[in-house]
Amino acid sequence: MVNYLYGLPSFLAYLVTAIVLLAAFMYCYSRITPHNEWALIRAGNAAAASAYGGSILGFTIPLYGAMAHSINFIDFVLWGVVAFIVQLATFFAVKLFLRKQGESLSQHITEGHQAYGILMASVAVAVGLLNAASMTW
Repeated sequence: MVNYLYGLPSFLAYLVTAIVLLAAFMYCYSRITPHNEWALIRAGNAAAASAYGGSILGFTIPLYGAMAHSINFIDFVLWGVVAFIVQLATFFAVKLFLRKQGESLSQHITEGHQAYGILMASVAVAVGLLNAASMTW
């Protein structure tokens, strides 16, 4: 029976760390955006839910890749932090791009313009996929 549980400590370490990284990402993302995701989502704002959900997926995809391809636990954590930073930078890149076009991403999301929520979600997932692929060597 002991042999069956040999990998349990590693499983728990990776799972708990991934959940902590995800929770930290969700918290930080909701703090760096000018709008309040949780208040908007509670009010039924689908644009905010789409953008936030897409960013969560955009972070989780490379986090999964880091977990699956890391050579050890520290390697996983370091690549998880890289994924964290890249996904936060993605929000700022989209925000800056739209500002150059005379648009405010946060204003559109706050006003519930679903197209902007979908755009942010799509870019976040696309960058997440590219980020994950870049971690595969």
